[in-house]
Amino acid sequence: MTTALTILIAINCVLLMAVVLIQNSKGGGIDSSFGGGAANQMFGASKSTDFVEKVTWGLAAALFILCIVTAVLVNSSTGGSLIQPVQ
Repeated sequence: MTTALTILIAINCVLLMAVVLIQNSKGGGIDSSFGGGAANQMFGASKSTDFVEKVTWGLAAALFILCIVTAVLVNSSTGGSLIQPVQ
């Protein structure tokens, strides 16, 4: 189970990096030079940025939740505290 969650976290991270790179920054970003024209024609200028921003927030929230769930599962499988007492 932990392996599956780790793989999901890795996929989520790669997708989040791609979406952040696509975003239109103050300097133009990849969105305006690499594919923003097609997105702007299809959705309109404001709709594409709203969509990309919503996807970014969704992926960030999913990453946050997946990390917490993984930590809880690892904590429960070790039998308690992650910090082991010194012998």
